[in-house]
Amino acid sequence: MKNEVSQQISETFSPWRLSVAPMLDWTDKHCRTFHRLLTRRTLLYTEMVTTGALLHGDKPRHLDFNEVEHPVALQLGGSEPADLAACAKLAEQWGYDEVNLNCGCPSERVQRGAFGACLMAEPGLVADGVKAMRDAVSLPVTVKHRIGIDKIESYEFVRDFVGQIADAGCEVFIVHARNAWLQGLSPKENREVPPLRYELVHQLKREFPQLTIVLNGGIKSDDEIAEQLQHVDGVMVGRQAYHEPWQMAGWDQRFFGQAGPAQSREQVEADWLQYLEQQVASGRPWTQAMRHALGLWNGQAGSRRWRQIWSDHQYKAMDVRAVAQLASQSRSGIAAQVEAHEARHQAEAHLS
Repeated sequence: MKNEVSQQISETFSPWRLSVAPMLDWTDKHCRTFHRLLTRRTLLYTEMVTTGALLHGDKPRHLDFNEVEHPVALQLGGSEPADLAACAKLAEQWGYDEVNLNCGCPSERVQRGAFGACLMAEPGLVADGVKAMRDAVSLPVTVKHRIGIDKIESYEFVRDFVGQIADAGCEVFIVHARNAWLQGLSPKENREVPPLRYELVHQLKREFPQLTIVLNGGIKSDDEIAEQLQHVDGVMVGRQAYHEPWQMAGWDQRFFGQAGPAQSREQVEADWLQYLEQQVASGRPWTQAMRHALGLWNGQAGSRRWRQIWSDHQYKAMDVRAVAQLASQSRSGIAAQVEAHEARHQAEAHLS
């Protein structure tokens, strides 16, 4: 990885030690910028972008990112080696730190495009794509995949897939520890119904110690992250990070040994408000970015009311700072009521 932040990380830890998964419709540049207010060290990924969209569509819309997002990786969806190579060159030209090939998405729409999880049935094609990208750029080329497809549940299947792609030059594999069912399940069900089989990912690391193996799927707590790091090189967290973003505020200290940027939720909220104001000044609605921060106060008194105000359509035309003040006052008022109630309860318990 070429940028300064990435170099600082790699001096001590693998760049893939901890990452937030690419998530369609979620991990756009606003989401990634918000996450950078919580963690400097965690590797961030774009939403999956198809090779066709990059080669024939609006490149700035798909490729623009904020410098604070580093280290940041571009995830590609595609299967044609020449197209993948051309898109990898774009990733390098635009300053990304990594290019990742999606071999794990099971949606029917993705399958119709002949990429995603269905590529696990064509390891030779994946190997050709990886080689083409590696020949085209100096960036790390990585692959994200499942442990199997449909009823193919043997370790040998994923072992042979990884082995063949590794022979093409891939050194980093991000493994979602579930099978992908290509028919009969929605993408959401594919994240929940097929059982997690972490032991197969651990076995990959034992059999391929020279490779970087990153585990993905079902990880929720920091203790679970720490446990998996005893077996693999890295952990990728998905929806847990999106819905409970404050959890990331402790990651830099715990997993990289350095203080993170977030000192308090209040500070993060204030910094995020500045970003929202920048969006408004650039002619963009603040709502596009704010939706990614709605989980900031989750678990705290008043969080529901805070979230409701930010999500309420009647406030979307208001000045963003006025909405922020209203949301903060509502949350603080409810929190004060809860504290007063708890204090009275404790006093009554003491008297009894």
